[in-house]
Parts: sequence; C-alpha cells; structure tokens
Amino acid sequence: MPTPILDVQNLTKSFGERVLFRDISFSIAEGQHVGLIAQNGTGKSTLLSILTGIENYDAGSIIYRKDIKTGFLYQTPSFDPAKSVIETCTENQTDFIILDEPTNHLDLEMIEWLEGFLSRGRKSILMVTHDRFFLDRICSVILELDDQTLYTYRGNYSYYLEKRQERIDNQRAVIQTANNLYRRELEWMRRQPQARGHKARYREEAFYELEAVAKRRIEERQIRLKASTVYIGSKIFECQYVSKAWQRPDGSKLVILDNFYYNFARFEKMGIVGSNGAGKSTFIKLLLGLEQPDSGRFDIGETVRFGYFSQEGMKIRDDQKVIDVIREIADYIDLGNGKLLSASQFLQHFLFTPDQQHNYVYKLSGGEKRKLYLCTVLMRNPNFLVLDEPTNDLDIKTLQILEEYLQDFRGCVIVVSHDRYFTDKVVDHLLVFHGGGEIQDFPGNYSQYREYMSMKPKAEVERKKPKEKTDYHNDTRRRMSYKERREFEQIEKDLETLNAEKEAIEQALSSGNISVEQITEMSKRLPVINDTIDEKEMRWLELSELEA
Repeated sequence: MPTPILDVQNLTKSFGERVLFRDISFSIAEGQHVGLIAQNGTGKSTLLSILTGIENYDAGSIIYRKDIKTGFLYQTPSFDPAKSVIETCTENQTDFIILDEPTNHLDLEMIEWLEGFLSRGRKSILMVTHDRFFLDRICSVILELDDQTLYTYRGNYSYYLEKRQERIDNQRAVIQTANNLYRRELEWMRRQPQARGHKARYREEAFYELEAVAKRRIEERQIRLKASTVYIGSKIFECQYVSKAWQRPDGSKLVILDNFYYNFARFEKMGIVGSNGAGKSTFIKLLLGLEQPDSGRFDIGETVRFGYFSQEGMKIRDDQKVIDVIREIADYIDLGNGKLLSASQFLQHFLFTPDQQHNYVYKLSGGEKRKLYLCTVLMRNPNFLVLDEPTNDLDIKTLQILEEYLQDFRGCVIVVSHDRYFTDKVVDHLLVFHGGGEIQDFPGNYSQYREYMSMKPKAEVERKKPKEKTDYHNDTRRRMSYKERREFEQIEKDLETLNAEKEAIEQALSSGNISVEQITEMSKRLPVINDTIDEKEMRWLELSELEA
C-alpha cells in the first residue's frame, strides 16, 4: 500500500470546555479527492487551519509525506476570490491543495470551469464546500464530522447520503436495544444496592456503559415548518420598462437593465443567475428601493412585505445572547390552526441547540452568525423573500432545512445564487442576466437551463457574446493543415473515451466490490490514463490556438 501523503491520528481540539473533535483519525492518498462535511461551528475550518499549521491542537499527530508541497485557500481571501482560487488550484509546484469554500463568491461559469479542472486533475485535494454538485462530481471520499467523531464514506456525495442514512438507522436500532436492556438493568441496580458483591461489579460497570449508549440522542428533524398564516395578494410587483446603468472609471457605461419589463406572479419562486457584474444584486436593490432606476419604475402590491437577506449581512451585537436577538423581533411565529412556534423552537429548528441559544453572539462561528441572520429575516414572517447568495457560509444541513422551508413557503421568493443544487430545489424559473442589459426569462431550473443550452447549436450560443471587428487582410497566422484537423478531431474522440474509462475505474475503486487483483490492476492503469489525458489536452490546446 502506498504511503499516504497525509496521515492524521487521534487528533483532539477544544476551546476551553468545548470539545470540537476527539481522537479523530484519517489519511489521504496520492491523487485522492476528499470532501469534509460538518455543521457550522463544529470545527471544519478549524481542522483545516490545524492541518496547515495556523492553529494548534491538543493531542494527536499530523504527518505529511516529506516530499509533499501543499497549497491552501482561505475561506475569505482579502483579494480577488476568482483569481485566488485559480492560482491555488493551478499552481504547478503543489501536490496537495486544501480548499475552504472554494465556490464562495464565484459565478456559475467559473464554478463549472473549476469543477471540470479539479475532477480531471491528479492533485490530492481536501475541501470544505456547501456546493453539493461540486462535492458529487469531484470527491471520491467524504469525511463527516458529527458529534466530535469522524466518519469516512468511500464514494461521492450521492453515495454519502445513502450510507449516512444507513448509519443513522443502525445507530437508532442500537440505541433502542440499549434502552430496552437499560430498563431491565436499572431495575436490578435499584433492587440490589446492598447485595452486590465482587462478582456483580463487572455488571455494574457494564450498566454505566449501557446507560451512556441509551441516553444518546440523534438530532434529526422529522418535521417541516409550514406557516399557513402567510397571505399575499394577487398583485405582487410590475417592473415597468426599467433602465439602469453605471458609469465605469473610463467613462463608458455598464448597462444593467435596458427598458426591462416583467410582471411578477403570485406564489412565484424565481432564481436569478448570471456572471459576476451582470447586475443581479443591482436588480433586487432596485426592486427593494435601495437603488433608484435611471428610468421606469417598480409598481409593488399593497400586501407585499419583503424579507431581504443580503450578502453584506446585518450588524448583530456581540454582547447579545442568541435567543435575545430573535426575541427582539418576536416571541413566537403563528403557524395557523392555533399552532404557535416559540423563538426558541424556531432557533432549534435551524439547528441552534438550547445551550447555543443562551451563548453570546461573539462565541458563534462565521457560519453560525450567517445562520442567525437568516433566522432574523424569517422570524419577521414576510410574505416575499428576497435572498441574495443565501448559501454562502451555511452548512449543508442548514441548506436542507432552508430548502424545505422555501418549498413549503406560501409566498413569493427571489433567489440570487451560484449554488446549482439549491437553485434546482427551490425555483420554478430563472431570469438569466447575460450582461449588457440582456435578460432571458427561462421556464425551468438551472439544470434544465444548462440542458437546454447544450442542445442549442454552438453558433447560436456564441451569438450573444460581443465580437470585435477584425481585419484579416494582413493576417499571417498559420492555419490548421488537413492532417492537423484530422488529428484535432481524433483527439476529441480519444478524450471522450479516456474520460469514460477513467470514470468507470474510479467508480469501481470506490465501490468496494472488486478483488485485490483488480484494485492493483486499476491503480496502475489510472495514472497512465491521467497522463494520456494531460498530453492529449495539451496537444488539443495547441491545435485549437491554430483554429482560433
């Protein structure tokens, strides 16, 4: 078995009395792509900081292979995020890259490029990300940090979901069995306080071990919040021929909206997608009256009550307790039919434990503060939610809860998001901002939009991109020869075949259903395929330059 590039054994980390994780162990092999999943505040970013030497740890060992060079992408870079991600991932000198939320603040086009680049690459990767499509398509191993323990799943995100449910079901069965046995043993303990001799001591010790198992709790929500008291009238808003442009430093205009008309329907759930700088956030600020249009107007219905979740967040006092932040807004939410949900119950639904609710805000992680901000928006019980990049910094469990909430929400929703999985779950159609004031209304979710675009002729897709007028009279660039063109076409076919073989091997290796001989054979074949793919891609790029 090859030496792992990273081997972590019995690692423990705590802050004061709070233990983040205890005695966790894992290793990462050469070329392996590993995703780390955990709730906000349970130590994901701390673990990555420990692995890169930024944070100390209490006990355990971290051993890197001697010849390994590591790159690390921080969650909140102080410079251009797209540039920092690309630089970290494409740095030739690094063998192992650690990525903390690499898709935050990237647009969809850049995320899809990065996804393809990393999935084809041979570098070892350890990443924390809330982007479930990204996890599913890149990672072949998932580590889950849950209740101070690390669980390993040898497959992608879809495999993890299936096996995690099996683990939880098995744990529930163990706890139920322990509860039944615990009741019998408790009777014995109470019945024989004086009669216990040396022979019964082992049984008494076993009783306390059994008690610890029986009192375990698996915190999995079984209910969905469905507020039936949300009312919104038939008139929502009408965007009446609105235009908006910004002045660039060079004096030219950046057009956001150009005489744009849209009539928003009752109960509509709309996603807004597009490249960074295309005007997505400006559009919702115009709708909310935070920016003024150059011409045109928004006519908003009288019953509409907006709830706005912005990228900038809100100022929450650090010296407040979490529960007090919510109670300042309301003590309870009326769910209708005589059902009330208290502020504490609402927080618990969004995974704030009773202990966390009575903690001060300054003790929360960045993701937990973002989640608390979300709760302040929802607690006001609006009937029209406007969410600008709501998935940034939230953990996957919280996103699943938010998805359910929005699916059941009996009002209107606008979501600006780069999270394809989230958008697919929540919205029923899209506004696609192409830039230059061009906006496309698409009746479907993001995956359906991508499928639709892939079916269109390439020339029609490229038609919307601005083209420069070129004079070819003095163009002396060499063009492809007939032989080179045939080679170019053959390389495209070869790459398709090689990538299919690579995917089949990776699936077989992560299945656990193949023999040792097959594992050995496939492990030898995989790096050969990767090398061949790299060589052919480089040649393809050289030839494509001639074609351009």
